[in-house]
Amino acid sequence: MTLHEYAGFVPADYAAAMVEPTRTWWQWRDTHVHIARAARPQARARVMVIHGGGGYSEALWPAAAVVASDGVEVFAPDLPLYGHTETPDPSGVRYGDWIDLLCDLVRAERATDPRPLILFGASMGGMLAYEVAARTAGEVAAVLATCLLDLADPTARAAASRYAWMGGPAPALLRAVDPVLGRVRLPIRWFADMAAMSSNPALSRLCASDPRGGGTRVPLGFLCSWMNYRHTDPAAFDAAPVTLVAPAADLWTPPEVSIRFLQRISAPTKLVMLENCGHFPIEQPGIGRLRDEVLATVTEVAPAR
Repeated sequence: MTLHEYAGFVPADYAAAMVEPTRTWWQWRDTHVHIARAARPQARARVMVIHGGGGYSEALWPAAAVVASDGVEVFAPDLPLYGHTETPDPSGVRYGDWIDLLCDLVRAERATDPRPLILFGASMGGMLAYEVAARTAGEVAAVLATCLLDLADPTARAAASRYAWMGGPAPALLRAVDPVLGRVRLPIRWFADMAAMSSNPALSRLCASDPRGGGTRVPLGFLCSWMNYRHTDPAAFDAAPVTLVAPAADLWTPPEVSIRFLQRISAPTKLVMLENCGHFPIEQPGIGRLRDEVLATVTEVAPAR
């Protein structure tokens, strides 16, 4: 699969304005992390794009990085198991590793570049962005997320699972099998409803078949660690303002589940509905609203002088 296959699904004017990413690498522990970048030295702020369980940098780039054409610096890491990132022990990857990696990346980026950093999380990347902001207090200027699925909530687990009934017993079942089968890798589409990735069936098929994205295999131990992870209590979250940019026509993860979590966050929050957008938000007019919201957030965290 290629970046341009995904670009074929965004509106034509967005595809035409898309800035080609530069491929860069960052060493984290024993993992060679691929990071797609659009460097903009004169930009007032930067945006780090965080993918979820069916995407990676090239899949999200055509939709999320179009703001690079507006002068915003954008970069998108591939988390272990996905994209072009190379890890020596894929079977040992756990959800906590993703959070540790992203926290260290935020600190590394901020150590070399003081410009305000905005985290934009798509799908399960939304909770990653939230958690990373909480754990790197003072380093993240703002969080935008398409979803905020806290899997401590049974309703969120049901939404995240391929079959709703799997959500209830999943944490306990995975804990039971983890000691013996935790390193066994299975297709993510067995557990997630990849057919609901987009309102465009062809894009859903592309995501589900992409060996670097939704077609990858993940260890049961990763799913166990994700289902059983306890995120920062939203009542204690004050690290950064949070904007939920919720796809209004999301057939996979209903917006109301994320809205319920947003309403519990103690930091300043905002809700923006992306009209006509499915889980993978590429439809008009919602994608235009998403672009506007990213640019507005840049202005808020780094006002023009």
